[in-house]
This record gives sequence, structure tokens and C-alpha cells, in this order.
Amino acid sequence: MYVMLSFLLLGLSLSAPIGPINAAMLDKGIKRGFVHAWMIGVGGMLADVIMIVLIYFGLVHFLTTPFMKTFLWIFGCFVLLYTGIESVIGAGKLKTEGYKSEETLSKSLFTGFLMAISSPLSILFWLGIYGSVLAETIAKYDRNHVLLYTGIMFVGIILWDLIMASLASVFRKFLSPRGLSVISVVSGLSLIGFGVHFGLKAFHALFAS
Repeated sequence: MYVMLSFLLLGLSLSAPIGPINAAMLDKGIKRGFVHAWMIGVGGMLADVIMIVLIYFGLVHFLTTPFMKTFLWIFGCFVLLYTGIESVIGAGKLKTEGYKSEETLSKSLFTGFLMAISSPLSILFWLGIYGSVLAETIAKYDRNHVLLYTGIMFVGIILWDLIMASLASVFRKFLSPRGLSVISVVSGLSLIGFGVHFGLKAFHALFAS
């Protein structure tokens, strides 16, 4: 029970730090409600599943080669800048009561997936945290227990995503249009900031001597 609880807390702690996914969930939830925010989280979790599978089978090292890291920095920069700018521009529309979004749930899911899968920080984070935890767990338990504990870790991730989506939904219901607009702008600027950070990393990787 102690091990299961520790993996649940690990899932929560992996998701809790403020990053692109949390900022995007907050923005989508404010503009389009709980389900769209949840789809951002689901997209991020799909990318996490792929990352964990790659780590489990020892294939993630391909993604940490200099070429792939540089490519992912550039791609991640583009995705985050585009989403952040779109968020800031869309924030002004929240001030009109009749604002309705035509964005589909699949687009929200795809946005979350692209953000998570294109981030070398996410790859290195999972490699460092889950990779070390996996090595320790395999040394102590059989494969079935490893899969069980990994599943419990994902329950923690799901719980955090539900919390973020619910929080954004609450903001949407109880804040004024101006307040929602301010939060949306802040979320968008946060995404732009992460995008600039990724872009600087790519520039350094390409041109640093």
C-alpha cells in the first residue's frame, strides 16, 4: 500500500509544476470549458504513455541525440509560440458575452499531444525521473508489479489534470469577462515564454561553438 501511495503521489508531483500543459489547460478551460481543458491533458498523457513505452524498451536514447533534441527544440518553439499568440489574441474575444469557439475537441487533444511530445525537457524529465524509478522498481519487483505501479502513477497524473480542468471551469463560471481575459493573456504569455526558451535552446544548439 505504501508503494502504491508513493507512485500516486509521484504522478501528482510530475504533473503539478507549472509548465506549457498546465498553462494551456487553464487557457482552454477558461475559453471553452472543462472538456476542452481535459482534452489538452489527455493529449499530454498520450505523449507521456509513448515516452514511458520508449523508456521501458530502452528506445528513448534516440530522442536524446543532438540532432533530435535540436529538431524538437525548434518544433516545440513553433507549437508554443503559435498557441501562446493565439491565446493572447483570443483573450480579447472573451470580453464579448456571445463569444463562442468553433474549436473541436480533437484539436485541443492534438495541441496537448504536440506540446508534450515535442518538448526535450519533457523527454529528459521522464528519462531522469521515471527511468530511475523504473530501474529501482524492476530490481525489486516483477513485471506485473511494475505495470501496476506505472498505472497508479498515471492515476495521479489524471487526478491532477482533472483538478486543473475543474479549476479552469470554475474560473469560467464565476469570474467576470475582464478577469477571464487577464488570466487568458497571462496563460498565453506563459506559453510564449516557454516557446522563446525553446527557441533559444535551439539557437544555442545550432550555432554555439
